[in-house]
Amino acid sequence: MQPQFQLPQFQLSGPLAERRIVVAMSGGVDSSVVAALAAKTGAEVIGVTLQLYDHGAAVGRTGSCCAGQDIRDARAVADRIGIAHYVFDYETAFRDSVIADFADEYMAGRTPIPCVKCNMGVKFTDLFQIARDLGADCLATGHYVQRVEGPHGAELHRATDPARDQSYFLFATTQAQLDYLRFPLGGLPKPMVREIAAELGLSVALKPDSQDICFVPDGDYAKIVRKLRPDADEGGDIVHIDGRVLGRHKGMIHFTVGQRKGLDIGGQPDPLYVVRLDAASRRVIVGPRAALAVSGAVLSDINWLGGDFTGPLTAKVRSMAKPVPSRLEGDRLLFDAPEYGVAPGQAAVLYAGERILGGGWIASTQAAMAEAA
Repeated sequence: MQPQFQLPQFQLSGPLAERRIVVAMSGGVDSSVVAALAAKTGAEVIGVTLQLYDHGAAVGRTGSCCAGQDIRDARAVADRIGIAHYVFDYETAFRDSVIADFADEYMAGRTPIPCVKCNMGVKFTDLFQIARDLGADCLATGHYVQRVEGPHGAELHRATDPARDQSYFLFATTQAQLDYLRFPLGGLPKPMVREIAAELGLSVALKPDSQDICFVPDGDYAKIVRKLRPDADEGGDIVHIDGRVLGRHKGMIHFTVGQRKGLDIGGQPDPLYVVRLDAASRRVIVGPRAALAVSGAVLSDINWLGGDFTGPLTAKVRSMAKPVPSRLEGDRLLFDAPEYGVAPGQAAVLYAGERILGGGWIASTQAAMAEAA
């Protein structure tokens, strides 16, 4: 029976029977469907899985990524669709470049995004090299984002399904990487991807989605930080922006900018939020919601995919936030209206409509109101 869906394009020239596609297979439904669709094109397809960690509950947890059961699931799918499948051990590189960085960022009072660091490192650097060594014409992944051939080369665009769009986590993709990458699922809604998996008889069709932080299986990220940095629980003062010491905390790793719960400083007339974290003095600075408003941010390590674009843009400063009107002046991102919950360590991703222009890491913010502390 012929599948009742339109096969996505892999954007390769010439007869696909003469092409080789490497698919990054994490063991989830998305990358499994990409591998199956690639095989249906007639191209030679090779599945590659990077083992990124092998410890604790994450190894056997359903819906994790790149470990234990996931590797077995990827291999089962490869066997089902009749493609070669290779597993490469990148646990040490992942620990050094992603997990250790995650702990260091929290210790420095910043809020990390390990998924971006993983894409920048082992996935879009080491995996790239593996794909090239295998002689692949492209590397295909299951990310929900679109690669569009523009007038001046490949462009990165948001997925058509806004609920699944992963462009925020891919802002650091370089132009050279984008030229080589393919994202076949960017134009499909997730329910259709699961339907395709079921129609093709893939065992992962109903497998839950992977978690945002794959190496924190129980959601207790503080435990991971403590394991790597034993001094993570050293306490300090909770200080109001007016200079008053309101209490003590049990470690800065338990706080992030914008947080309201968990401060344990009752008796205040108005709700208080974490405004910033001072790693040097181990102070957690708190204030009213108005103190969270920022007028701009300084960005570091800006990756630009916009060519000579100079028009109006929008910026997304959290993965779940909506892009807001902004302008970029050098390394300074200025918001047209005050923005809330902008945390150093997070990313600011820049858009022109549906196109991703690039982005950078939030190094510092400019408060929209004067602070006394």
